[in-house]
Formats: sequence, structure tokens, C-alpha cells
Amino acid sequence: MDMPVNVPVDDPNADTEWNDILRKHGIIPEKPPSPTPLIEEALVEARKQTHDSRLENKGLDELDELEDEEDAEFLEHYRKQRMAELSTIARTSVFNQVYPLQKPDYSRDVTEASRKAFVLVHLTSFLGTNVESRLLTELWHELAQRFGDIKFCEMRGDMCIEGYPDRNTPTILVYHDGDIKRQIITLKGLAGPKTGTRDLEKLLVDVGALEANDTRLLHSASHNESPTLRPRNRMPTSSSTGDDNDWD
Repeated sequence: MDMPVNVPVDDPNADTEWNDILRKHGIIPEKPPSPTPLIEEALVEARKQTHDSRLENKGLDELDELEDEEDAEFLEHYRKQRMAELSTIARTSVFNQVYPLQKPDYSRDVTEASRKAFVLVHLTSFLGTNVESRLLTELWHELAQRFGDIKFCEMRGDMCIEGYPDRNTPTILVYHDGDIKRQIITLKGLAGPKTGTRDLEKLLVDVGALEANDTRLLHSASHNESPTLRPRNRMPTSSSTGDDNDWD
């Protein structure tokens, strides 16, 4: 019976003539492929994407400033594309405010309205001491003015659903195509009392209400700061109803 022979190998991955002989006879495994080509390919693709997206999020004035740097035909094509995008935004920006909801009109103002546009509902607290609910109200007004093609609404949670626990407020309901697409109970699912505009913008992108390259999105970290809460004696008392479901 042949006994196995221990062949000395300093480095099985080294490119040596001895290792080539050992690999040929199956004594050591084939050398794994070098990752270098994959890395180089990824770098080339990353550079290409960076170059292709270099004009994204630039306004028309900024595009005009690039006339000496970019190909005129390409720049004109991109300018027309941006003007078309801005025209679409202007045409669909029909809301631009936070809508208080009433119980009898909930189906019409939320469920049915969501067949034409995204509708986001903030179930507010009835307690003026609920910091997160007050914070979300401030953010709601800011986003409503900037994203007029999305309908932002508010109502008190206990008037929407009888017995709705105030500890579950603020609650965010995202409606589209006549159905609830996302439900967030309190801001713990975002950034808690530190929730800012960028956290909510990410939510809008995640649910499909906004494209990731929408030029209205804020990219500066400073814009994610929570707004200063204005003193108020009470929370909004607008009301509405959804399905008679309880969140415990």
C-alpha cells in the first residue's frame, strides 16, 4: 500500500515552477483567480457612473455655467430633460399644504386620493407634551411645501380610531393605490426625537413616492437637523377615521 508523501510547500499560492508541478499532479489546489480584474472592472464602472451622473441635481442656472466644459449637444439634451422634469413637478404639485382630516371624509380624502398620488397621514397625539408628535407636525409642514405632488394629512389618533393608544403616536400611514403601503408607529423606527427631514425623505424614496435622484431632495447634513419646535398650547384637533383596527 502506498503511503502518502508529505511534499514541502512554502506558499501554495506563490507563482513558482515547483508549485506549478505540484498543481499539475493535483498535490496542491489550483491557485484562486486574482481579484485584480474584478476590482479594476468595478473601478471603471464606478468612474463611468460618476461621469454619467455628474449633472444630476444641477439646476438650469448651474447647467448654463457648464457650457464651456460640457459637449454642447449633450448639455442641451440634458437641459431639455431637466426642464421636462421641472414641468412635470410643477404640473403635479397640487397639494403644498398639510390637510386636516375629518372622519366622514377619510375614505375620499385619503384612500381614494391615494389612487392618484401618495398620501401620508400623521396620527397625532392629543397631548401637547408629546415631543415626537409635535416634531413630526413641524416636519410635515416643511415637506408638504416642498413636495407638492405628495398629499400630507394630519388627524388625532383617538379621533381616527376610537381608543387608539396615545403611546403609539405619532403614527405615520403611507397610502398608495387605495391601500396602506407602510405603517410606522412612533419615530423609533426612524431616528426618534432626532428625526429630521432627510430621515423622512429616505422614507419617501423607500416607498416609491420620490425618485432617489429627485432634485428637491436635500443632501446637506445640516438639513437633517430637527426643526425648532414652536410653542403651542395644544395639538391640532383635526380628525378622521381609517379602518376600525386597533394598534395595541
